[in-house]
Amino acid sequence: MGRRRGGGGMVDVAWLMLLLGGGCIWPQGQIFVAADTDPNDLTALNTLFTSLNSPGQLKGWQANGGDPCGQSWQGITCSGSGVTEIKLSSLGLSGNLAYNMNNLGSLVELDMSQNNLGSGSQIQYNLPTNKLEKLNLAGNQFGGNIPYSIFTMSNLKYLNLNHNQLQGNMTDVFSNLYSLTTLDLSFNSLTGDLPQSFTGLSSLKHLYLQNNQFTGYINVLANLPLDDLNVASNRFTGWIPSQLKKINSLQTDGNSWSTGPAPPPPPYTAPPPPNRLPGQNNDGSSSSGGRSGIGGGGVAGIIISLLVVGAVVAFFVIKRRRRKAAMEEHFEQHQPFTSFPSNEVKDVADMKPIEESTKIDIESLPSSASVSLKPPPKIERHKSFDDDDFSNKLVTKKSNTTPIKATVYSVADLQMATDSFSFDNLVGEGTFGRVYRAQFNNGKVLAIKKLDSTVMPFQSSDDFAELVSNISKLHHPNLNELVGYCMEHGQHLLVYDFHRNGSLHDLLHLSEEYSKPLSWNSRVKIALGSARSLEYLHEICSPSIVHKNFKSSNILLDSEFNPHLSDAGLASFIPDAEFQAAEQSAGYTAPEVDMTGQYTLKSDVYSFGVVMLELLTGRRPFDSSRPRSEQSLVRWATPQLHDIDALDRMVDPALKGLYPAKSLSRFADVLALCVQSEPEFRPPMSEVVQALVRLVQRANMTKRMLDGDTSRRTDDQDQDFI
Repeated sequence: MGRRRGGGGMVDVAWLMLLLGGGCIWPQGQIFVAADTDPNDLTALNTLFTSLNSPGQLKGWQANGGDPCGQSWQGITCSGSGVTEIKLSSLGLSGNLAYNMNNLGSLVELDMSQNNLGSGSQIQYNLPTNKLEKLNLAGNQFGGNIPYSIFTMSNLKYLNLNHNQLQGNMTDVFSNLYSLTTLDLSFNSLTGDLPQSFTGLSSLKHLYLQNNQFTGYINVLANLPLDDLNVASNRFTGWIPSQLKKINSLQTDGNSWSTGPAPPPPPYTAPPPPNRLPGQNNDGSSSSGGRSGIGGGGVAGIIISLLVVGAVVAFFVIKRRRRKAAMEEHFEQHQPFTSFPSNEVKDVADMKPIEESTKIDIESLPSSASVSLKPPPKIERHKSFDDDDFSNKLVTKKSNTTPIKATVYSVADLQMATDSFSFDNLVGEGTFGRVYRAQFNNGKVLAIKKLDSTVMPFQSSDDFAELVSNISKLHHPNLNELVGYCMEHGQHLLVYDFHRNGSLHDLLHLSEEYSKPLSWNSRVKIALGSARSLEYLHEICSPSIVHKNFKSSNILLDSEFNPHLSDAGLASFIPDAEFQAAEQSAGYTAPEVDMTGQYTLKSDVYSFGVVMLELLTGRRPFDSSRPRSEQSLVRWATPQLHDIDALDRMVDPALKGLYPAKSLSRFADVLALCVQSEPEFRPPMSEVVQALVRLVQRANMTKRMLDGDTSRRTDDQDQDFI
């Protein structure tokens, strides 16, 4: 711009002041100041505006660029360049929260209450956690469960999720919320017992749980510093703790409280003494002569009682020592994982107080700790020991096996079922070892994964026990769940369900062996089921599980082409650097893993996007037989995903053009987000699931409207999506 000169050639004073202030005057006279807002905050707000369906009632908001702090966007409060408050209550907003809300590192308050957000979908996982003190999403339509990311909000003081559609059992997400003073979960459909982590809410003053479907006791609330408590209209049972009856504002109606006397005191606790003075007899009269009141008969009774008690104690001590000796002999003669005889299991495991304390110890162990299943050490005979203490230790060792809920197989059983692990029964070989088909005498067919000791070098039986225990806890319809395990003669084997349609990799890339290629509907169905399996590992499991090895060869298909993700939980046992060195599959690894060697939830999302590309194109993730520019599937496909003509040319030729064009375009939009090179821009799996569900819903709606129109329809398009 040129200078404006006055009559004496002096620079206009006002113009100079504007230049020094960093502004510019455009011909219309509008002043634009350099952006004040943190770029990460701006990106999150741009995405939020789009996720809310770009509502016109939000003044100043825009989908790209802008300056929320400098331009005063509606509902936004800033401190310096950081966004500290978002208050958009009661504006009739629809859509959902943004997938990158965690970029708002300075946010202290988020209030999106009394809108129409969610539409039954789960609250996004990536909520802002660093400094958030108030979170209010009340009066919306969020479904699913409470997101686990709330666990990390250590500064949270106020949480309000009332009048939504939340459901399912609550997980232990509250154990870190020491600052929380108000919690409102009322008017939802939450079920199950109150989580044990409620006992850690040491600052909680106001708790509202009414109008849910909670069950069990409310004893976990007994010692909280509550001023207000509403647990009305649930399915609670038992007794209301006496501590809670002192609360000024207490509402408990609409439950199934016990009306009889309170339960008896714990075992071995002396009952309250009768209401009589010392020296009084049962009839209330004083004892004669001022003596203690214990006559000769009383003394004899006491002596007899002591003799009886001594005999009982001696009997149990002798019995315990015999059992100890028998167990030592048993451990010496048997391999680890050999079951105790049923009578011994009953004698040991039925001691409930010890069993319960052991369970808590197991769950509180750090991830590096091992679940010990080794036999107890031999006790040197010249050393003295407390027999009761030894018994307790033995019970603890035995009860450590309780989290493993899977069948124990012997090597002999598995050898017979696999014909001594013959080559004819070999069905695959992956990162962790070989997989064999096993046919048992009862007709059942299972898959045996023989773990490679060079990839997973277990230092002891405890290491393998920890791995089996962790995997046995994973349950989801789209996971290939553990059925059993075996550890004998240095072998480590895992037993899984066998799926007759093999892997997605084989079905896509060895299609000449199959009479019919995968239809478009089946591909979308597989993508959605696989996304749900990752969503479970990332956002339902606590702590989250990074799969690290998500690829088409680990997606197994049952007879109805429902996907089942295999190897869940295996890679978490191996350090990232060691796993990266062992993994041989090219094309699935996110760029940041190649640079840093670190696997994250977002690197799983990238791998999922690559599998979606496989489903769309029918190509391998890396194919050295193709021209150099087409060898990497992601590099070749990414620039073409938003070009509808190029997209048509990319589709798997095996589909023969039989796919809905709009469905294809939306499918490409979802996978394009997943394979972005910057991990922070990839959506969480819950958002991927929601996008695929919307794709399916739109496809079904369109199909119903066609009313017999057969143009561009696949053979199975008359079948409903899942």
